[in-house]
Amino acid sequence: MIYISRQEHFNAAHKLYNPKWSEERNREVFGPCANANWHGHNYDLIVTVKGDPDPETGFVVDLKALSDLLRTHITEQVDHKNLNLDVPFLAGQMASTENLAIAFWQIIERELPAITPAKLHCVKLYETPRNFVEYYG
Repeated sequence: MIYISRQEHFNAAHKLYNPKWSEERNREVFGPCANANWHGHNYDLIVTVKGDPDPETGFVVDLKALSDLLRTHITEQVDHKNLNLDVPFLAGQMASTENLAIAFWQIIERELPAITPAKLHCVKLYETPRNFVEYYG
């Protein structure tokens, strides 16, 4: 079994805020991430797929095809966007990095069979160089 990864980058704004809570409770739980005027991150997305190399190409996945898939279905949808307001697949959800990673998994898992028989293994999403999530489905 081979594991191969592709990294992409995007910038986006969001705010963490539960409308059912008071301003005070939101500030207590989310701190400056509940800023009424939003805040932004420089995200790094690392997608890992797993499988056996194709005997004719030696590839588990064509990384150019994977990059195109990620750009079309992920980064073009979120880059320089407000995750709370501009991204339909996050509508009605808290725009946390955790929920973003789950949404990305669902999209990639749906689209991946068009380019490879390999399986999605992990979505790793860095919100900052020190804060990241990993999702394994």
